[in-house]
Amino acid sequence: MAITEKSRHELYLRLEEILGPDQANTLMTHLPPVGWADVATKDDLHQLEARLGSRIDGVDVRLDGVESRLDAKIEGVESHLDAKIEGVESHLDAKIEGVESHLDAKIDGVEARLTVAIANLSAEMHSTLRTNTYLTIGAVAAVGGLISATVSLA
Repeated sequence: MAITEKSRHELYLRLEEILGPDQANTLMTHLPPVGWADVATKDDLHQLEARLGSRIDGVDVRLDGVESRLDAKIEGVESHLDAKIEGVESHLDAKIEGVESHLDAKIDGVEARLTVAIANLSAEMHSTLRTNTYLTIGAVAAVGGLISATVSLA
């Protein structure tokens, strides 16, 4: 028979009749609030602790498995990203080398044109200087001839 609140109250009323209110209260406070079958013993607690420990160990094992799988996935992602980064680096290196080669070719072309232009300018300056030198010598000779003719006429 299960103990209900009604049966506990009836017991209290009967004890109050027989023992009096103080003794009935004292006795009722020492009774468990539910039936004795519902009271846990130390043995029950030890068994519960063992079952909980087994479950926790099982959870730990499953968590270790999850952790291992996550580590493996993270390593896979890292490897994938490393490969992608290396690919991008190689692509950029190739692009940079192409730009450098193009710029080197352009610079070489500019240097060659400048060298030709400087050589042409140097040759033209040399020619002009030679012509001016001959003209100056001719002018000096002509002036000298005029001076000499003027002196001999006088």
